Amino acid sequence: MPYVNLQITEGATREQKSQLVKDITDSLVQTLGKKPEHIHIVIAEIADVNWGYAGMLTDDWKKTQSPAQ
Repeated sequence: MPYVNLQITEGATREQKSQLVKDITDSLVQTLGKKPEHIHIVIAEIADVNWGYAGMLTDDWKKTQSPAQ
């Protein structure tokens, strides 16, 4: 019984999450021969302030990626 714990930053739409679940399930079926009804996928959304990237919190990092206003 595959269990996938997918952690992403907040902001994905329901449709995007649904596509992720489908794609991950399809991959496990095709690559490992698993049955879809045995696959469990949990999506945990993490706030940007609780995620670090490139030596800084993600909300701060994202500010460096936006064009100056």
